Amino acid sequence: MEYDVIIVGAGPGGIFAAYELVKESSQLKVAVFEGGHVLEKRKCPIDGEKIKSCINCKSCSIMNGFGGAGAFSDGKYNITNQFGGTLYEHIGKQKAMDLMYYVDKLNLQFGGEGTKLYSTANSEIKKLCLQNGLHLLDASVRHLGTDINYIVLENLYEYLKDKVDFYFDTFVDEICHQDSRYIVKAKGKEYDCSRCIVSAGRSGSKWAEKLCEDLQIPTKSNRVDIGVRVELPAEVFAHLTDELYESKIVYRTAKFEDLVRTFCMNPYGVVVNENTNGIVTVNGHSYEDPEKHTENTNFALLVAKHFSEPFRDSNGYGESIAKLSNMLGGGVLVQRFGDLIRGRRSNASRIQEGFITPTLKATPGDLSLVMPKRILDGIVEMIYALDKIAPGTANDDTLLYGVEVKFYNMEVEIDEHLETNHKGLYIIGDCSGVTHSLSHASASGVHVARCILGQA
Repeated sequence: MEYDVIIVGAGPGGIFAAYELVKESSQLKVAVFEGGHVLEKRKCPIDGEKIKSCINCKSCSIMNGFGGAGAFSDGKYNITNQFGGTLYEHIGKQKAMDLMYYVDKLNLQFGGEGTKLYSTANSEIKKLCLQNGLHLLDASVRHLGTDINYIVLENLYEYLKDKVDFYFDTFVDEICHQDSRYIVKAKGKEYDCSRCIVSAGRSGSKWAEKLCEDLQIPTKSNRVDIGVRVELPAEVFAHLTDELYESKIVYRTAKFEDLVRTFCMNPYGVVVNENTNGIVTVNGHSYEDPEKHTENTNFALLVAKHFSEPFRDSNGYGESIAKLSNMLGGGVLVQRFGDLIRGRRSNASRIQEGFITPTLKATPGDLSLVMPKRILDGIVEMIYALDKIAPGTANDDTLLYGVEVKFYNMEVEIDEHLETNHKGLYIIGDCSGVTHSLSHASASGVHVARCILGQA
């Protein structure tokens, strides 16, 4: 079949690219290929009773499907150039911000109306952080919540389904460049297009690397973020989350001068499993609906690691650490902070006797047997630093889940249109190594669509 535009991946980048291409005109013939399920069929089999851990489904419903890995996230759209990616380096800071606010407007239009927009501007918390050696990054944060985020995606799909051809449960095997056309091969069939947008997400990073290798698209090594997910009573961070919701705080360690940062803060949320390329890691979600709130807040503490010659496989390094956790615990490990400091593993009775009820069923263990010493030392330093602005962070019963790993694709060489060295082939979203967030990925999709339409 022939199309004007084929989009590979129905995550935020692919969805907003499709929307922008067809919103005013049905002239373009557009197809979206997605390896996962349609939104309504995305159900993780883990129920905590019959199935308690990852069973390695052919397509992980948490990571793949309409909405991408962000579908069951807590729906935080961080509108900022200070973190979340380097899209602004390609298209300019003001244009990047304008696109993120445009995406925010669409989210409100498709079901997110009434959700709150938080801001770190003129915050007393920023001053408190600086007084204690911490740095609060600037951002406006739209929190949709996992529940409202799902509604927005439902409405977007309802809008798009009759304007775009969707191919679900259809992994793309190969993309070939022939003359001025692209041949997309999937399930033994071939599909032809003049423009191809690759938006395979973070879970498609290995596939995207192979694509770049096959088509000789230049790439360079990116970082990998390794750390733990912290869970503690919501009251400890309430003075931060009530005002800011998401606080991106960075700390430079005294021992190694590494940067440790908070990431994906989920007030009154839950800790969840995540499956990336068959490796079980940890993440967190939260809901807008108060009836779904828990008594805990969770967030990640991550250390970024960059590698150059002779070792360039940052993702491989992160995978090896996560695999070790999977080997020792059959999945995610959990440890009390007090046990970690005392050099002993946590067991089921110590976890049960603590004052925090875990929201994820994980294996009690010893993170020091999994995490590299330098990274773990930095995380411990950060916990004590956070304890100065949020007393109670360093309590013995604070729970640490590991391993949390954020994989990034090799950074793809793309121009100001996010176009590769092959005219008409665009690589966007998290698989490009350029964006690392819902807002940046969505904005990249809108930008490429406008470039194709000749509006950028």
